[in-house]
Amino acid sequence: MVSTSFLFRLSLVLCLAAMPVCAQNPAEEPAARGAADGAISTRKDARAITLKIPAPRGQIVDRDGAPIAQNQVAYQVALQFRQFENADRDFVINWARARIDSLQLLVKNQVPKSDDEIFDHYRHRRWLPLLVTGQIGEKEARDIETKLTSGLVLHPLYRRFYPEGGLAAHIIGYSGSVGKLPTGPINFNEPLWEESEGRAGLEKLFNTQLTGEPGMKRLLFDESGNKLLEEQVKRPRPGGTLVTTLNLKWQKLAEETLLKGCRRGAFVVLDAVTGEVLVMASRPSFDLNNFIPGINETDFKALEADPAQPLFGRAFQSAYPPASSFKPIVALAALNNGKVTETSEIYCPAALNIGNATFNNWNKNPEGSINVKRAIARSCNTWFYQVGIDVGPSAFLGLSRRLGFGERSGLPLIGESPGLVPSDEWMLKHEKRRILNGDTANLSIGQGSLLASPLQVAQAMAGIANGGALPKLQLIRQTQDTRGRVIQAAVPERKAWLGVDQKAVEIVRQGMSDVVNGSGGTGHGAALSYTTLCGKTGTAQWGPPVKQQRLAWFAGFVPQDNPRYSFAVLYEGRPGETVSGGRMAAPMVRKFFEGIEEDIKDDIAPPKKALIVMPEGAPVPAGEALPNDPDNATPPAAIPVEGPLRALPVEALDAGGEEVESPRPIRALPVRDDEVIEEGVEEP
Repeated sequence: MVSTSFLFRLSLVLCLAAMPVCAQNPAEEPAARGAADGAISTRKDARAITLKIPAPRGQIVDRDGAPIAQNQVAYQVALQFRQFENADRDFVINWARARIDSLQLLVKNQVPKSDDEIFDHYRHRRWLPLLVTGQIGEKEARDIETKLTSGLVLHPLYRRFYPEGGLAAHIIGYSGSVGKLPTGPINFNEPLWEESEGRAGLEKLFNTQLTGEPGMKRLLFDESGNKLLEEQVKRPRPGGTLVTTLNLKWQKLAEETLLKGCRRGAFVVLDAVTGEVLVMASRPSFDLNNFIPGINETDFKALEADPAQPLFGRAFQSAYPPASSFKPIVALAALNNGKVTETSEIYCPAALNIGNATFNNWNKNPEGSINVKRAIARSCNTWFYQVGIDVGPSAFLGLSRRLGFGERSGLPLIGESPGLVPSDEWMLKHEKRRILNGDTANLSIGQGSLLASPLQVAQAMAGIANGGALPKLQLIRQTQDTRGRVIQAAVPERKAWLGVDQKAVEIVRQGMSDVVNGSGGTGHGAALSYTTLCGKTGTAQWGPPVKQQRLAWFAGFVPQDNPRYSFAVLYEGRPGETVSGGRMAAPMVRKFFEGIEEDIKDDIAPPKKALIVMPEGAPVPAGEALPNDPDNATPPAAIPVEGPLRALPVEALDAGGEEVESPRPIRALPVRDDEVIEEGVEEP
């Protein structure tokens, strides 16, 4: 974190334009002058310069104020020319080259300068430093400071820093230089160092809020190059703070879980009540600091050409077949439409002939006569083929759209995939036919042309967990100004009514509980020791048939009673690899939620009994002893809270004035407010 005295302790080397001073009468002898005489100085080498001090960007933090993107001090070594009496080209170049050569053993990232660049800088800009190295950190700068020869200086600046490296890289994004520093004659209000702007992710989308207000400095030089005046006219004001909904601890654990559990995949966790995104992780990722101050073309092309696609945010930019994670939606539509009941049973053979094709169960074994909860627990394909055709694609595809499939979430994300929920119109355009029974059978098990991202699958699970409505997703919790005052805060909102019977929701929830905790369920690997987790496994065919590549899913919510968190985990298999949701994805879910047991237990604990508000001195009714009040004493007054809690303002940074001289840490307070290969059965 940058210290509060940064701008005072920096020896900022000056930029910007000069205003030539008036000529002196040659008959007069020059007299000693001070700063007050600067406006009427006589010689061509005198300069009055006005500089812009670029403001540091605002921070990006997690929901509790932990920094994800902030600033640090960096340095560049620069040539600081003097006013030479013998200022011919060869002398200037030789003087500069001798000092640049002395850096060979001190700094690795030197910036080559041609003879023309050196001499042109002396002619037009000698009052300002000529940068001859790339950026170096504060420790390296301290190590070489005493070893620099006369004429070399350390030029300080702000640069972006991501303390967690690649954590949530696809969401946070990175910043980059607005442009190179100018050359040639000095212009008014040039920046002291290269200014930056957001180039990707939240850095780009919230660039206006994160960009601060630059400061201004004036300097005055006499004809001999001596500095007569240095005055800070305006202090820079840092940009505002962006408080995300991410939980940094959970995000770290999710990314560690993906690192150990798969080569490529994604993990999303949502608050099913408020719609807040707590975790959104993609593997592989990349280190955001490699883009600061700028990434070279070779390294960037290597990232682009990497077959693992580290720049691709699988959690929200992908579009995969959701496979059997889609089956609870089909079951919910059938229950809601009365096509099946909790107790009705359907005979499920090993395979069904539909049209000219044979559609198999995932294990190619018959399941016999089973009800809806058993069909979900066993993930029986032939049950869903029959029920999907009976209820009709418009019913379950319509429900999937109300659960967020087929459209972007509305979160501030770049490149988010809308997925795909096909319709008759789409099929006519792309397949030259309407949706037929064979298509319906495939769609009912999450295959065919149905596509979704892990974010969309987790969002749908939030809708099932919520039961009556789909919450509007939130990624930004607060935006704060420089002084820590809350400018904007998110509150829970409803995105869509589901329009389903609550009894049907409870039946589906029980079936999803049986997946993890019941006999013969396919997701025993996700069972938790401290609460009941509900989920659904899935295994999908994906990509060209020649690659024989499959995906493993596990999606659901926790706990079963009064669900609070929904999630989706994706495991992207290698070509030819045999995968299943129960064996690959479910254990990652268990590892994650067991790792945050105390957090979850606190969040799902039943609320304490509310205080009874009574007039002072009034007796407590018989049988109404208060908690922690064995003597039935009169309770203190309590303040009722109505509606969702709004964002809390945070402590002001500088209550004494409007100007903020340096990028002090900004505290953010928590806010209340085709045939399918399916998974095998996991042994209890």
